[in-house]
Amino acid sequence: MPTVMTHAVVPLALGWALGSRVIDRRLLIAGALAAVLPDADVVAFKLGIAYADDFGHRGASHSFAFSTLVAALGALASRWLRAPPWTAAAWLFVCTASHPLLDALTDGGLGVALYWPWSDQRIFAPWRPIEVSPIGARFFSARGLQVLWSEARWIVLPALAAGALGAAMRQWLPRSERAR
Repeated sequence: MPTVMTHAVVPLALGWALGSRVIDRRLLIAGALAAVLPDADVVAFKLGIAYADDFGHRGASHSFAFSTLVAALGALASRWLRAPPWTAAAWLFVCTASHPLLDALTDGGLGVALYWPWSDQRIFAPWRPIEVSPIGARFFSARGLQVLWSEARWIVLPALAAGALGAAMRQWLPRSERAR
């Protein structure tokens, strides 16, 4: 998996690209939290649930079904998130789904259960350039530094570049287009 903080970079960069008129600060923060949320499944290790089980690491919480559930909760909380229900739902779906999609690009683990509950098969992307992060205290090692460099190269720098490009493009739009 990419590290927890790296998962939050994707919605933050996308929110920067779209701007605060489209993605309010509350919705932006909710999106960053939603992008991190699937890794709450590491609690399963403490509960004796095996990694490969449906509710183990990278299982049900890494599925499009889970992303849909988070999106539905976002639609229900749309007033608090200061967004129309469909905007909140779409944003939170994309942010939550970005997590397993990034995990599928890693070079380790068992893959992600993207299609759970319809399939418990764990899948990887055909291209896997991101080094998988060690879980727990093992992260604080030379291996952890390698992982951070891999994430910077494949996720953080491209996401920030896309965010900056989107923000710049918004500035180039005529004022009448920016207000929409």
